[in-house]
Amino acid sequence: MGRLVSQIFLSLDGVHQAPGGPEEDTRDGFEQGGWTVPYADDESGAFITDLFTRPAAFLLGRHTYDIFASYWPKITDPADPIAGPLNRLPKYVVSSTLRDDPGWAGTTVLRGDLAKEVASLKERTDGEIQIHGSAALVASLLDLGLIDTLHLHTFPVVLGAGRRLFREGAVPTAFRRTSGRVTSSGVSIQTYDRAGTPEYGSFPQPGEA
Repeated sequence: MGRLVSQIFLSLDGVHQAPGGPEEDTRDGFEQGGWTVPYADDESGAFITDLFTRPAAFLLGRHTYDIFASYWPKITDPADPIAGPLNRLPKYVVSSTLRDDPGWAGTTVLRGDLAKEVASLKERTDGEIQIHGSAALVASLLDLGLIDTLHLHTFPVVLGAGRRLFREGAVPTAFRRTSGRVTSSGVSIQTYDRAGTPEYGSFPQPGEA
């Protein structure tokens, strides 16, 4: 049984859009792409490199898949710590419009019911199925209760605009923090495992025991 593991970059106000460059995602007129670049440091790089030693497969949304497919197949060194796994391992992309042969070797297009397709993928995969970026897909899978682990990289910047991961109407979900660190540039990398539904209570009122 596989585990579905998401890694995603967020600003302090929850924006995930175009973390890697100005032209990465300009939807809705977003003009602040590349906001993670000033905070790149060795600790963040080491964390990401280590992540890529673990996957058995990758699951990507269409937009992130297009970004990855335009770049990583050109890095042909099988020893490259990121390109090697991405080019070698099975990749699954959720899309209703992508053709059956998308061109990046090892890619399978998932077109059917999202819950059934991803549940089936987890059943037949032994190990981590990693999602990088793909925030719209991650949000849907969180609502379906299919994400097992979140690696949230929170950067010390407020953008004030852009697409956000946790939106109004998201399904209430509890998480348990399993590890975390803050890098030298101030990036908070926290890992959470899904822990069911939230619990609620109230603090004692004045005069109550």
